[in-house]
Amino acid sequence: MLFRSLVGSACTLIGAATALKLAPVEVQAQAAALLHSTVRKSSLVDQANMRVELLPALSDNYMYLLIDVDSKEAAIVDPVEPIKVVEAVRKHGVKLTTILTTHHHWDHASGNEKMVRLMPGLKVYGGDDRVDAITKKVSHSNSFKLGSLSVKCLFTPCHTTGHICYYVTKENSTEPPAVFTGDTLFVAGCGKFFEGTAEQMYKALIEILGQLPPETRVYCGHEYTVSNLKFARHVEPENEVIQKKLAWAKEKCSSGEPTIPSTLADEFTFNPFMRVKEKSVQDHVKQTNPIETMRSLRKEKDGFRVPKE
Repeated sequence: MLFRSLVGSACTLIGAATALKLAPVEVQAQAAALLHSTVRKSSLVDQANMRVELLPALSDNYMYLLIDVDSKEAAIVDPVEPIKVVEAVRKHGVKLTTILTTHHHWDHASGNEKMVRLMPGLKVYGGDDRVDAITKKVSHSNSFKLGSLSVKCLFTPCHTTGHICYYVTKENSTEPPAVFTGDTLFVAGCGKFFEGTAEQMYKALIEILGQLPPETRVYCGHEYTVSNLKFARHVEPENEVIQKKLAWAKEKCSSGEPTIPSTLADEFTFNPFMRVKEKSVQDHVKQTNPIETMRSLRKEKDGFRVPKE
């Protein structure tokens, strides 16, 4: 646990949890060198219709405290570090009623049981019986209210068979909606196909998430942006949007600030997995079909060695 907490304090070790399985000696050396680097900071996105506090967790996860401004009712997305959540709830003076679990993996759902013990009576939403402490199993298009906010469940199986994204809107609001995408959609990337197929990820990214309003703010499960953009640059080396976004992301991360949220409109300009219909992306993997492009991209990304710069 000590090593994990030390790694967690180093924002530049993006994706260390994954890399640890592949190259523990290298990651430990990097962690030792970065123990005094910038600590990841929380951040508040304050809109008239909702507030979202980004709460860094573990080495590169995010938890999200979603607050309905009108009622002061709140939900927490993937509360893997419950004590941090309780502190944030008290700081904002809100009533936490709901846990929104994107999927059952331990780094997203393992805090649920402790969260329920700390704050009894919480409703625990999820799309998979493997979600710890689940009380309300949901499926595609199920909707419910959080105060004056509407939450719609989007079934996006692939990373896991029961993955749910949560789309949050407010009636008659002119401000952007939000979508909490867990490990389906990342900034400039997507989750590994642990329990699914390229066809499923194509449907999730292009036919479900990609059909939401372009201004929708994307809140994903991990701070993988820099490494994802390095892969995107590899796929489309002439794409200036990717180059600018990468420079921006490096600067944000070096100061401990999150690169999240993104927007769906932005993702279509730099995320190769959202750009599988683009000729430049298809040419890179020598495919002409978007689904086969998705399949080839994921296979290449799984073996991609992230360059230092």
